[in-house]
Amino acid sequence: MAEKNTLKAVVKSGRLTLDQPTDLPEGEVVELVLADRDDLDDESRALLHASLKRAWSQEKAGQGRPAEQFLDEL
Repeated sequence: MAEKNTLKAVVKSGRLTLDQPTDLPEGEVVELVLADRDDLDDESRALLHASLKRAWSQEKAGQGRPAEQFLDEL
């Protein structure tokens, strides 16, 4: 649901440029918040996504375990 309420703007020449259709009423005030940034390069991001995808597949296959158990082992 949050994605439906998300608008993206690009900075061009020091100005925010928003070029997305919306059904918001005329005059509606919107608050823009900087998207979270991280320090991942493309390779690290790809490894992270692959790991998350693998973990989700394992969970769906019944190979997951409660977080409490994992934390106790740490």
